[in-house]
Amino acid sequence: MANSSNTEKIETLAAQIADRVYIDVAKWRLRLDDAHLHTLLAEQLYPLVSENAAVNESDVSKVLAGINVNLGGGRRQIPLIDLIPTGEQMDLLSILEEYQREL
Repeated sequence: MANSSNTEKIETLAAQIADRVYIDVAKWRLRLDDAHLHTLLAEQLYPLVSENAAVNESDVSKVLAGINVNLGGGRRQIPLIDLIPTGEQMDLLSILEEYQREL
């Protein structure tokens, strides 16, 4: 039952991320849900927000750096951190802080 609860919480977080965060490729903004990255990112970030400690920029950056995005049909991989503008990364941190307060 706890697993189902965590799944719902991750889906809620993924929806919040999808709605507000995008990647930027050649000034083309692609929302994370359109890129099918919002759920993966939420799954990776959920352990950070489920702990009682405050979410910090360094931990979020590590998660973003650890997710590789395939480009050109997988010919190249780029860390997600390199595709999300700095302002969007700050928005993501705000989303996580808000989400953590609601838990």
